[in-house]
Amino acid sequence: MNYTTISIAKENLYAIIQMQRAEVFNALNMQLMHELVDALESLDNDDDVRAIILTGNEKAFAAGADIKEMANATAMEMLQRDQFARWDKIRKIKKPIIAAVSGFALGGGCELVMSCDIIIASETAKFGQPEINIGVMPGAGGTQRLTRAVGKANAMEIILTGTMFTANDALQWGLINKVVPAEYYLEEAKNMAKEIASKPPLAVRLAKEAILKSFDTTIEGGLEFERKNFYLLFSSEDQKEGMNAFIGKRKAEWKGT
Repeated sequence: MNYTTISIAKENLYAIIQMQRAEVFNALNMQLMHELVDALESLDNDDDVRAIILTGNEKAFAAGADIKEMANATAMEMLQRDQFARWDKIRKIKKPIIAAVSGFALGGGCELVMSCDIIIASETAKFGQPEINIGVMPGAGGTQRLTRAVGKANAMEIILTGTMFTANDALQWGLINKVVPAEYYLEEAKNMAKEIASKPPLAVRLAKEAILKSFDTTIEGGLEFERKNFYLLFSSEDQKEGMNAFIGKRKAEWKGT
C-alpha cells in the first residue's frame, strides 16, 4: 500500500511509524487508521523487525478522532461503519509497540497510546479523554484501559470532566513508562526498541501475549497460560542457544526460531 497519512522507516531490527496529518494535529480519520493497521500487520510479519515505534510530531501524537467524519452520522451508520474493528486488530499485533508521545494525545489519540505496550513521553505531552465535551464518551477502549491503568477515581475524574493531565501525572499513576525532555523522547523510544530488539523474538512475543492475557482472565487462568508459554519456549532453538550461551559465558545469537 502507498501510504499518504503515515510514513515508515526501518532501522536496526525495529521500525518507526510516524503519523503525518500535522495540519490537523494527526486527527485519526478512517484513512489513517486503515493505513496504520495495514502497516502494523505488515511489520508484524516482517522477520527483520522485532519492535515497532509509533509516533506523531512534537506538537501532537494525535489530538483525537476526526470529528468531521462523525458529526452527522446516525447510530446505525456508526454501527455499520464498525470503525473500532481496526482497533481490535492493533491489540492482536504480536510484536511490542512503543508509543513515543509529544504534545497532545487526546481522545482517540490517548486511546491509541494506551493500545501500545510501552509509552515514552516528552515533558510537553498532554493526555486526556475530552469526548464528554462534544456529547459522547470514549469508544476505542478509553473507559477500560484508562481505568485499569490509573484506577477508578482518576478515570472517573478524567473522563467525566474531560480534563487534560500531564506526562508527570501519567507517570505517577503508572500509565506511562518514562518522561524525558522534549528533544529526547523519540531517541529514548529508539533506545527502548533497540533493547527489546536485542532479545530473543519468540520469548518477547510470548511474554507480551502472557502479560496481555492477565487483563482477560483470572489469576488461575493467567498462571496456566503463562506456564504453557514458558514450556512452549523449550521447543525453540533460541532457548537452547540462550541457556548454553549463559553456561558458556558467551553472548547469545538469536535466530527467532
